[in-house]
Amino acid sequence: MNNKVELIGYYGSDEIIACSAWTSTSRDLTEEKRSRIEGLINMLWSNGHETPFEKGVVHFLVNSDIASHIHLLKHRISSINAESARYKELKEDKYYVPHDWPSEWIEKLEDYTDQGLKLYHECLNSLTNIYGIDRKRAKETARFFRGYNTQIEADVMFNMRSFANFLRLRDSEHAQKEIRDIAQKMVQSVKMIENKPFKYTIKAFGY
Repeated sequence: MNNKVELIGYYGSDEIIACSAWTSTSRDLTEEKRSRIEGLINMLWSNGHETPFEKGVVHFLVNSDIASHIHLLKHRISSINAESARYKELKEDKYYVPHDWPSEWIEKLEDYTDQGLKLYHECLNSLTNIYGIDRKRAKETARFFRGYNTQIEADVMFNMRSFANFLRLRDSEHAQKEIRDIAQKMVQSVKMIENKPFKYTIKAFGY
C-alpha cells in the first residue's frame, strides 16, 4: 500500500501572517496594503523574521510506514498523535513495499512481512488466552513481530514556520525517499487548497 497524505484542515492565510507582522505598526487593511502582502511575506521569510508564520497552521492525516513516522517524530515542533500497537491490536495489516526495488526483493519482503504479521496476531492471542499474560503487556511485546514497513495512521499538525523547517530537511535530496515523498504530497495538498490562502507563503518557501 502506498503511503498517503490527506490535508484535513488549516488555519490562517497569507493575509493573517501579514497582519501579524503589521501588528507592530497598524493592522488596518486597505487595498494598498493588501497589494503589498506578497512582498511583505517574501521579505519576512528572506530576512529570517519567522514568528508571524506561526499564525498559519496546516493539519494532515498521514498513513505511512513506521520508518517514515520516526522521521516525522523527530520534528517535535510539530504536533503528532498516531495509532499505537501498545494500546490496541492493529487488526488491519497495512504495510509498505519500496516501489524502486526489483521484483525478486519485493516478493521476499512481502513474504517476510506476511509471516511477521501472522506471528503478531498468533502471539498476541496465545499470550493472552493461553499464557494469561496481561493483554496490555501482550500488545506491547507482540508488536515486535511487526516490521519497520508496517503502516500506521498519524495526525500531524504544523504551524507554517515548523512546516518550512520540515520541508527543508525532508524534501531534500539527502532525505530518505519515503519521507521525501510524504513532504512533497503535503506541500502539494497545501498548494491545492481552494482560493490558495498560503500562495505567497509557499512561494517564499521555494515552491
